[in-house]
Amino acid sequence: MLQKIGFQPGINKQITDTGAEGQWTDCDNVRFRYGIPEKIGGWKQLGDDSLTGAGRGLHHFVNSLARKYAIIGTNRILYAYSGGVFYDIHPIKSTTTLTSAFSTTNGSDEVTITFSGAHNISAQDIILLDNFSSITNSNFAAADFNDKKFMVTTVPSSTTLTITMPSNESGSGATTSGGVRVQHYYPVGPAVQAKGFGWSLGSWGGEVAGEPTTTLQNGITDTATTGIILVDSSQFPTAGTNFIIIGSEEISYTGIAATGELTGVTREVAGTTKAAHSGGATITSSTNYVAWGEAASGDLVLEPGMWSLDNFGDKAICLIHDSAVFEWNSAATDATSNRATIITGAPTASRHMLVSTPDRHLVFFGTETTIGDTSTQDDMFVRFSDQEDINTYTPTATNTAGTQRLADGSQIRGAIRGRDSILVWTDTALFTQRFVGQPLTFAFSQVGTNCGLVGQNACVEVDGSAYWMSENGFFRYAGKLESLPCLVEDHVYNDINLESGNQMVSAGLNNLFGEVMWFYPTSSSSVVNRQVTYNYFDSSPQRPVWTVGTLARTMWQDSAVFGSPHATEYDAATDTSFDVVGNTEGRTTYYQHETGTDQVKGGATTAILANISSGDFDISQRRSALGQSTGAADLRGDGEFIMKVRRFIPDFISQTGATRVTLNLRNFPNDARASSSLGPFDITSSTQKVDTRARGRAVSLKIENTSTNQSWRLGTFRLDIQPDGRR
Repeated sequence: MLQKIGFQPGINKQITDTGAEGQWTDCDNVRFRYGIPEKIGGWKQLGDDSLTGAGRGLHHFVNSLARKYAIIGTNRILYAYSGGVFYDIHPIKSTTTLTSAFSTTNGSDEVTITFSGAHNISAQDIILLDNFSSITNSNFAAADFNDKKFMVTTVPSSTTLTITMPSNESGSGATTSGGVRVQHYYPVGPAVQAKGFGWSLGSWGGEVAGEPTTTLQNGITDTATTGIILVDSSQFPTAGTNFIIIGSEEISYTGIAATGELTGVTREVAGTTKAAHSGGATITSSTNYVAWGEAASGDLVLEPGMWSLDNFGDKAICLIHDSAVFEWNSAATDATSNRATIITGAPTASRHMLVSTPDRHLVFFGTETTIGDTSTQDDMFVRFSDQEDINTYTPTATNTAGTQRLADGSQIRGAIRGRDSILVWTDTALFTQRFVGQPLTFAFSQVGTNCGLVGQNACVEVDGSAYWMSENGFFRYAGKLESLPCLVEDHVYNDINLESGNQMVSAGLNNLFGEVMWFYPTSSSSVVNRQVTYNYFDSSPQRPVWTVGTLARTMWQDSAVFGSPHATEYDAATDTSFDVVGNTEGRTTYYQHETGTDQVKGGATTAILANISSGDFDISQRRSALGQSTGAADLRGDGEFIMKVRRFIPDFISQTGATRVTLNLRNFPNDARASSSLGPFDITSSTQKVDTRARGRAVSLKIENTSTNQSWRLGTFRLDIQPDGRR
């Protein structure tokens, strides 16, 4: 007897497959639209190039000249995308002109660059070489260096660094006969978030990733306890007991004089040995770290290189996480040939930034209490500019600049614009920031507790509702705080890399289909490799609609500017063949989504493999009092009888190419599922019926595609089910 089978929308992974009668239990690359599952749309690469590093910021806007821009920040370089082309607009931290500064060795791919003084450049920083005139005694030519970006390989001393070439030196050993200009890109940060304990956070040899560095002004002897003078102390903490590493020695201090000299110095900290150090030696701040072999007092997190991106009219505003903020004028003459430049008067160390609307203030979160003094950075401090003036931050009686410190939490995690206020999250709470005009400018109110944000980009706003991911669940705010019921909650939170938050988690909005997506790394991964989606169109209080999958995107922007969503994908594999010579941190691909049926990347088309699987259903059908089908409830049964599925009638609302259907069978919940003997079955639009010869107590359904140029949207299947005894 043919019977229709129907399933409730969304995925339920909170119960067993046996208990999930009439429900879907797993999927990948599938969405629900009007309650019906379908394969998601395809995507294609934008631009001919990949981008250096991991995408950690994405913002779309249209300038006054009606030109569309995407600003893309990776952990290494800031790009502007327009008209199918990527433009490097990264700010330059320092520019140095050198003469006869290059040296090579026969048989080595390493090039040493020597500076006349301290260069303040670290390993893995990016440098741009240009105005390169000539090189002698080398198989390398000026064209191998001129107008090329390099990732610094090592920093042997304060006045030397090395870069790595794609091939070895075959000449006798190079010297330069002319000059070269070295432009140092502002450092952003590591590609991934790292968490460690104790000495494992640092590198042997005295380098500690992510901490400020400078150089020693004058040499010190192995018996000196004073006279340690920093060439640049601006990034080093001054209050309390702090620590530095020089070579293999750790040193503590309690203050820094105006001359850059450390005060309250103690040598030989943590069992290290007092040693002589020459002028120009690298000094690394190790305040937040412990020495080699020393027991750590707690866990530590190194956040990845992040960007906060927005626009103030034609100007793109670009903040490096925990660093400076820059502007790039998209409407300037030859804009794409220009670089972002630092905003004068603005804070120099902030966690996050946005432009308030419609009042137009530039707002900084987790910023300095004293502008220009990075040691005063307070993770809970808010500072905003004067109205319509991104260069004025000192409050006066005649302007609207101001400050505010939030009270609940240990750090501000993120902020977004809402319908009538800015929503600000700490690690524990939610605040609103509402423009009220002078004299207060903004009013701050706490509207939620125990609902902190997991990471800067883990929140979105749509139609007056904010959605975000916390360390303990999903939330919505639309005038009141709500916890989102989630039928895949254990699936996500039991396998997510989520210790002390995770800045790798990012949210995306696909308003075309009413979807909020969160991309996250699993517990065994340092990079994003999973996705969970909430459908706010189809969800109801009785049945929230969630899906899961393996779509891995580091950043996502909705379709408002470009007509379709754009997103970034990070590949961590080392690749030295593009953009930055010697790159060791992988690449980012920029995609347009919801186009076609497949993935188009690097000129190659590959299939997007989509699938959805149901829970088990069995033979004992339940009927209403009138003997009519009760829909999804018809699939419930007690499993008393073995059933035979003799055939099924496929039904797809829409279908391109073949779609594979598998009937999975088992007799008991702990049995492994087995496909019917004649299956799986590849269904086309001309398939009328399928003979199955399937037999078992419980049957589940799997729909999938296996090749390119395939898509599907499920209809209502009918199965011919007959009882076949109890054994």
